[in-house]
Parts: sequence; structure tokens; C-alpha cells
Amino acid sequence: MAKRDYYEILGVPRDATEDAIKKAYRKLAVKYHPDKNPGDKEAEEKFKEATEAYEILKDPKKRAQYDQFGHAGISGQPGAGGFDFGGFDLSDALRAFMRDFGGFGGTFDDIFGGGGASTRGRSGSHRPQRYRGEDIQIRLPLTLEEIAQGVEKKIKLKRYLKCENCGGTGAEGDSGLKTCPQCKGSGQIRRVSRSLFGQMINVTTCNLCGGEGVIIGKPCSVCGGEGRVKGSTTINVKIPPGVSSGNYITVRGSGHYGRRGGPPGDVIVFIEEKRHPIFKRRGDDLVVEIAVNYPTAALGGEVEVPILNGKAKLKIPPGTQSGKVFRMRNKGLPHLNGYGSGDELVKVIVWVPQKLSNEEKEILKKLKSIQGNVPSKTDKSFFDRFRETIGV
Repeated sequence: MAKRDYYEILGVPRDATEDAIKKAYRKLAVKYHPDKNPGDKEAEEKFKEATEAYEILKDPKKRAQYDQFGHAGISGQPGAGGFDFGGFDLSDALRAFMRDFGGFGGTFDDIFGGGGASTRGRSGSHRPQRYRGEDIQIRLPLTLEEIAQGVEKKIKLKRYLKCENCGGTGAEGDSGLKTCPQCKGSGQIRRVSRSLFGQMINVTTCNLCGGEGVIIGKPCSVCGGEGRVKGSTTINVKIPPGVSSGNYITVRGSGHYGRRGGPPGDVIVFIEEKRHPIFKRRGDDLVVEIAVNYPTAALGGEVEVPILNGKAKLKIPPGTQSGKVFRMRNKGLPHLNGYGSGDELVKVIVWVPQKLSNEEKEILKKLKSIQGNVPSKTDKSFFDRFRETIGV
């Protein structure tokens, strides 16, 4: 099914301000939040849809990318601008909402005007909190050749894994998890006090269960009640052609395992481009310098030019000046979010030998006598032509 337009989802015009986008999203997020619509799959989908639209349109760089390419510029593409909604799920949407709208110093009741269910399930009892595992950030150096072709890398990670002895619960044997007697499973302690200014409610995290709502009867002898142990795994990461330094790829669910059965975090792979001994990168174009001798520059000829996957021929026209740049179409790097490739820019440097044989000296002396003096700075026509030749 084709995705709806992000502006249409939020109900804002394409020239909407950042503040208007934020207000529109907050209104929809409060309306469709899962805690306000328990068990309603349609509301859950609308909440995720609105959050995805907000995450793109609130960011100027992502918004510009979307305005230019539409969904093709972002959906499932892990490189462009460094964002990826290929695996965007409810937990991602909830974290995004709490990041920008959860810092009110209270509970969900504050956000929803007293009608929210917060951490309550359908029966009204509080659900134990399950803390998501930490993300793992790594840097992946790539050569220009790997960037041009795309590559799949195997990466070994040190990470927290689920404890097999307790199955991730953190409890030894049949001791299991028990509802916290202090907070009654809510993970929070509410204290009501009265003052001259009225009734004050102070909500704090339960110090007995750490906000999880449950306590362990007997901690696991292997993980000590964490539900996870240190270990290592290997993941495969597919790098699309055309990425660059600063892009990143998110591998969902491959980060640290969460404490006591919490969901795993993600692995965020940041791309680093290795320095190439020959080429310099300019966007998707490649720049290379080649040396040609004076006869070739003066008379013209064909020279061999390095390209990423081998060599190519380049015709040098007669009278080529040192510094002249030639463009070889489609010999650069592939475009990340589209078809085609960049170009290769070949800068010609006229080579002057430092040592000459007697024969070479005699030939050059004769040539000098024939050519006479070089043009002076007063010869504007020559210098204008020279600047045009080298593109200055």
C-alpha cells in the first residue's frame, strides 16, 4: 500500500512552520496514543503514521529530502541524510513522542488531561515496566571502491545477551517475578501533601523495584538478576552503493538485550570514508590529477586515466593548458537515492622534467628560438583564453 503524504497526515500545508507542524502532531498523538486507546490497532497505526510524518517534517534536512524525492528519498533507504523508517515500529513512535512531549514533570495524566491510562492494562492493573536495551554505535570504515559497488560486512559485536539460565527473567528457578509490595506493580510512588497553595502530588520512581513494578524472588546465580550476560555476536550489514561519511544504518534489535526481558536496542552503524591514494571525492564526483608532457599538451593526444574500476582513455585537445579540467561522464560514484552516477573530473598538470639530456636541451633551445617570448600580462586576449581554458 502506498504511503500517504506526510503533510496530508498532519493536516498542514507544505509551507507550514516548524511550530505548526509540532502543534498538529501533538494533537494527533494525544488523540491516537495507545495508552488512551488500549487494544485499538487502528489508533495504534494512526499514532505511528503521525509520528513518522512528524520525525521527517520537523527536521529541516529530512524535510528538504522528502520535498525533493518524496517517499522514494527516505523509505527503506538508510543512507540519505542518515535516516531510515524501514523498520519503524510502535516502540520507536512512543520514544519519539516522549522525547519531545514527555518532559512535563508528571505522568501521562498531565498530557491527556487526566484521562490517560498510563501504564495500566485492560484490567486496570499496572503493567511491569520493561526497559529497552541500550543501542550500540559503531563506525565502519569503507574504501571508495566499496562505496561504489555496495558491500555486505560481517561485524562482530560485544553485547549483552539474554541469560539462558533464567530465560531473561533474572529469577533463579521457579522463584519467578513477584509484584512489588511497595508500589503494587505501578513502578511509582505517589505522595499527596497539602499546603496553603492546595493539594500537591509528588510522583517518584519506586526505590524497591527501580520502577519495574516487580521484584525477583531469588536472583539468578548466573546473571545476578539482570536477565542478561556479556557475550558477543556477529551481524551482517548491507551497505548500499553511494553512501558517504555521516550516513548511518540502523540494524533493528541487534543491540544490547534489555534487563529482565526488556526488548533489545539497535545497532547504529556510522559510515566513515577512507582516504583514497589517488581520488578525492566531491559529492558523487571524483577528482583526479594526471601529468602530461609538453608535446602532448601542445599537439594533443590520447592519455590513459585511472578510474575506480580500472583505466579509461581521454583525448587531450591541442593547446591544452596546465590546470585544465576535463569531465568524464558517469565515471564517478552512484547516486544514493536515484539512478545514474556522478562524473570523474580530470585535472591536467603539464609535466616539466627536472633533468634533460643534451639532445633534449638542443631541441628545446631550437624550439625556444622559434617560439620567441611567452605572452606578457598586457596580452589580455591570451590570459582571457587561458582563464577560460582552466575554468577560472
